[in-house]
Amino acid sequence: MPNLHALRPTALTLCLIAVIAAPLAADAAKKRKPVAPAPKAPPAATACSDFYAFSNADWLKSHPAPASGSVSAMGELVARAAQQQRELLEASMKSPQSPGQNILGDFWASGLDEAAIERDGGAPIAAWLTRVMAIKKTQDIAPLIAALHQAGIPVAYGFRAAADPRNPGTDAGYFVPGGMALPTPDFYTRSDANARALLGHYNGYVQKILALTGTAQAQLNAEAQQVIDLETRLAKAAKTSADTFAPTAVKDLAKRYRNLQTEAFLKAQGVNAQQVSLADTAYFAQIDKLIAGLKPAQWKTYLRFHVGHAMAPYLGKAWRDAEHEFQGRMLRGEDEPAPHWRRTLDAIEIHADDVLAQEYAAKYMPVAHRERVQAITQQVRDALTAAVERNTWMDAQAKTEARAKLDALRVGIGAPQQLADITGLGIARSGFGANVLAAKSWAHREAMKRIGHGNPETAWAIAPHTPALRYDLAENRLLVTAAVLQPPVFEMSQSMAAQYGGLGALIGHELGRAVDGKGRRVDASGSARDWWTPATAAAWDARITPLSARYGAIAYPGQATLKVDGARTREENAADLSGLELAWAAYEKADAQAKAGDQQNFFRGWARLWAQAFSTEAAVAHAAHSAHAPGVARTNAVAMQLPAFAKAYACKAGSAMLLNDAERVSIWR
Repeated sequence: MPNLHALRPTALTLCLIAVIAAPLAADAAKKRKPVAPAPKAPPAATACSDFYAFSNADWLKSHPAPASGSVSAMGELVARAAQQQRELLEASMKSPQSPGQNILGDFWASGLDEAAIERDGGAPIAAWLTRVMAIKKTQDIAPLIAALHQAGIPVAYGFRAAADPRNPGTDAGYFVPGGMALPTPDFYTRSDANARALLGHYNGYVQKILALTGTAQAQLNAEAQQVIDLETRLAKAAKTSADTFAPTAVKDLAKRYRNLQTEAFLKAQGVNAQQVSLADTAYFAQIDKLIAGLKPAQWKTYLRFHVGHAMAPYLGKAWRDAEHEFQGRMLRGEDEPAPHWRRTLDAIEIHADDVLAQEYAAKYMPVAHRERVQAITQQVRDALTAAVERNTWMDAQAKTEARAKLDALRVGIGAPQQLADITGLGIARSGFGANVLAAKSWAHREAMKRIGHGNPETAWAIAPHTPALRYDLAENRLLVTAAVLQPPVFEMSQSMAAQYGGLGALIGHELGRAVDGKGRRVDASGSARDWWTPATAAAWDARITPLSARYGAIAYPGQATLKVDGARTREENAADLSGLELAWAAYEKADAQAKAGDQQNFFRGWARLWAQAFSTEAAVAHAAHSAHAPGVARTNAVAMQLPAFAKAYACKAGSAMLLNDAERVSIWR
């Protein structure tokens, strides 16, 4: 280390420098021109000039724009929920306090044992590969498809439990297109250069998985083409209407699709319903034809690939590397593989989510939180019901339909109230791949039990340990997960005003979707039909169209020329406005004597949801693709629409956040 004292000038040296420099400086000063004063820093944001920057000043100061990617208050919530899950799993591994924690602790321990996973390699799926290779004739194909579905590895098509619109609270069985490893059918059928290039990369991935499952090097290209050929045939037959409820007698399906052996398939899944839904008849006709028309060898190659593809993330390093190189890097945009703990957590979240959900909710969702959220939700729901009655843009017919839908709407808060049956889930302390297979099979079996039965609270469309508020259009149900009930969305210690401005507005956003331009597509019975009249549709369009120009004038922070796409984000912007209006109506009723400071807290509760910072690259990508406006627009462009905002902050004429009545857009006011 250098001698720091030696680097410092002595007092004498400093004096000599000063003596010598003084006349020189004076002489130079005579020759210099006067220097203009430094420009003044822009004034600090106020509530009435830039409410977003004003409300989030501390957060923005501590979170400068990153060199790449983005950061946000909501992103921090997601990371916090993941850390909470990790801590729960660690505690369950060391000192389990319940049968559910026993399962989670053993699953977690097996996933963290990297040495054992490497020793196992592809052994966990060896028995399945042997069964695939045992196919001899066409009649062997359908039974193996059914067996793989039982194991939680859906191939050829999908079969799932989902809401039965004829009987709210009951699930029906849905046959849907599936069995393709790429995300959507158009990946196979598009002819543009990007799609063709991606398909080339996919071919390489298929070859890697086939090699790991036993294909000889000389046969890799030919067998990969067999897989892609079969999947492309399926993709060309798939239609977007697959999720439409189309009840069909099981006995009729057996006659229509003889090669699929549908009755035997349903029996293997433990389903004894007399009717199931099958909307995409052309797709299943194509599969039925392909089972008989393609050689068993091609089906064996396809099935072998899909077994390896489904399990690759949970096997040895060669499997995981192959999965990451295509699925991770090409499809999910991940530069590096996730750390092992994250991959283990992902596996548990996906395949044992019901177990994790009930333990997470028990730890992080106090009864008092649930009761408070229930109260806010009911008050916002009441505000929406009242708004439907008094609004002027819905005609009488649309109002009648909207009332029926709101009356039928169900709400789930925290986690399902009926616990999952975990008695049949066998998880060992070691053997991660085998544990994943056991969990997959258990989860599928539990889903099949719901078909034809009225136990809707055992499963949600989104996991309770995932931060989310979501209106489920198919089930006409609002879900508020346990994980979302933390900052910046909700805190029990917050003022009531802030709770309504944050959580209440998000609830309003989602509840409003039941009866707006999205909710109009499904009626109170769950039937897919447009229940808006042309007059109501035209009035809605006219009402929200001005939002496009308002948002289109807003730039991304630090990107003066990069503006919000007001047209593409219009529907979500309208839902934001709807949510804040409904939350304000609920808050006014709950606290009629609220002072200006309380009212300000309401709007701050909204603003702090949307704090975020983008790199230039991330901002450009967000502007080009996101259905949501950036946080600055979600905050300012919504708050300024409510007269109560300007009143709470006493905004004066000429303030950027002050609109006159003619400029304001309203949906439910």
